[in-house]
Amino acid sequence: MDSADAKIAGGGKTTAAHTAEPLPLRTKLLYGAPSFAGAAMVIPIFIHMPKFYADVVLVPLVYLAMAIAIARSLDALSDPLMGWISDHTHTRLGRRRPYMLIGAPLCGVAFFCLLNPPASLTGGRAAIWFGVTFILYFIFHTVYVLPHYALGPELTQNYHERSTLFAWRESFTILGTIVAAAAPGVMMQAFHMTERQVFFRLGIFFGVLLSVLYGLLVLTVKERPDFVTRESNPLVPGVRRALRNRPFGILLGSYVVGSISGAIPATMMPFFNAYVIRPANPTFWLSMLLLGYFAFGFISLPFWVAVARRVGKLNAYLASFFLGITGGGAMFLLGPGDTWWLLVLICWAGIGFGAGLFLTPSMQADVIDYDELYTGKRREAQYTAFWSMLPKFVAIPSAAVPIAILASLGYIPNAIQAPRVVFAIRAIFALGPATCSMLSFLIARRFPITEKIHNKILEGIELHARGEAAVDPLTGASVPPPKPGPNEDVGWFLDYFSSGELKRYLARGASQPVRDVLTVAAISIAVSIISVIYVLRRVSSLSTDPGAMISLIVVAAGLAFAIFVFHLMRLGPARRLAAGEIPADVVRSHLGQVVEALREGTPTPVVATGVTGPS
Repeated sequence: MDSADAKIAGGGKTTAAHTAEPLPLRTKLLYGAPSFAGAAMVIPIFIHMPKFYADVVLVPLVYLAMAIAIARSLDALSDPLMGWISDHTHTRLGRRRPYMLIGAPLCGVAFFCLLNPPASLTGGRAAIWFGVTFILYFIFHTVYVLPHYALGPELTQNYHERSTLFAWRESFTILGTIVAAAAPGVMMQAFHMTERQVFFRLGIFFGVLLSVLYGLLVLTVKERPDFVTRESNPLVPGVRRALRNRPFGILLGSYVVGSISGAIPATMMPFFNAYVIRPANPTFWLSMLLLGYFAFGFISLPFWVAVARRVGKLNAYLASFFLGITGGGAMFLLGPGDTWWLLVLICWAGIGFGAGLFLTPSMQADVIDYDELYTGKRREAQYTAFWSMLPKFVAIPSAAVPIAILASLGYIPNAIQAPRVVFAIRAIFALGPATCSMLSFLIARRFPITEKIHNKILEGIELHARGEAAVDPLTGASVPPPKPGPNEDVGWFLDYFSSGELKRYLARGASQPVRDVLTVAAISIAVSIISVIYVLRRVSSLSTDPGAMISLIVVAAGLAFAIFVFHLMRLGPARRLAAGEIPADVVRSHLGQVVEALREGTPTPVVATGVTGPS
């Protein structure tokens, strides 16, 4: 076993010097390979299933949209919980691998069931089957994929090695996507299979392959023992500190807006292809369009890796937006018979897609190092969860609302659509993503971490390991080494509360934090309950159309419930603060540090010394 393998498998304390060593190719391949099966499963679910259930199983579009909204809401809510659980797990297999071992097989079973509804099911009963299997797929997907993605930043802290590690992972992602995109059209064309026969075989193959590849990863790639044994942090203060991390906020904002441009085409491409371009064989050409998009994304990966090494991750990332913006704008001008022009533009946009796949997780990993400079903790899963949760909430209406809009405009399955339906498909598919890409570009321009700054961050972490103060390369401020004990405990405890809540506590009395928490929790759960009651009344009979707005109401209910759970977790700390566990002068000191942290965009304040922590 070489030195890098030894450090991953169980060597001594990890340092910046150690992690500068290249990862073995074997480790990169084993880490990346499971994404082949995981990505291949996503294509049938997002691309084929909505239209398959609408046109073959004959489920009304509005019910598909509602089921998608419910499933994605639960999926988004489970992300922070899964991240917190993974970061707090301490087993012989580590923090990440147990959940990959459990989640992957269960996800494979749910995937097979989703792709293979019983032929006897139609209408309302088929809608229930779709909803249940869709929800189960995303729950089990979160169980395995979030720990997998959190493992990546732990394997290496080297600026460029991260780019190559994630490039390998996303290479497998694109390869799996290409295979899954091409398979239905090729299998139907070459072997004269029906859609049900194709999805039966794909369900078995990719479900089994997912379990096998994750089993190999768990058995062969070890977690860093010094990361596994580190104490993690409370969930709510961790979320608050992540939001104060300015580089993370910029990157997250860009990613959230950009995720809309990914969710819309995934849902609308089959409709754009079948009802705007209208080729003679829509299923075959859909496979070719997907193949072209992901193939050019895959082919472009070495180019983008080279560009990132030469001009930096951020500049390469910004350059990739140009292709999506111009490609989306041009697609709006296409009409019936423009099949080859659509293929060219899809391939053009696919080149830009390849850059974002590996550059965003690589840049996110650098942000996690910046968090460690201040907190002394490795919080990969929590950052990954937060990174995943908000885009999912944004992507829910992006995937569900377009379908609901088509239903409200009079979409008719397997028929020539009315002009207003065709125009809506063109505008949603082409102009929506182009606009979001432009906004995402404008946000991403402000991302501050370069290779030079990242090296300074790692040097600061090294200084902290020796008990010395470091300098924040973004602000120039001196950062003392985080020291476990009462002072740090007080800082985490007070981060259960916003600066406004702490100011009201000082001004209005000890009971104010409890009132603040209960007020917001009560309003949130009321909104959630009212929304659920409204939805249940509208869907009391699956034979009636509940309307296009039902998906947005489901999203609102999910968001409100997430806010309720968040504040419910703060009730205990609010009662402890009201009991006077923290002196008022310590709260004032913390407030001053929070204001400074918010102004500088750093994750955490420094609490005054000589304080007794909360019991």
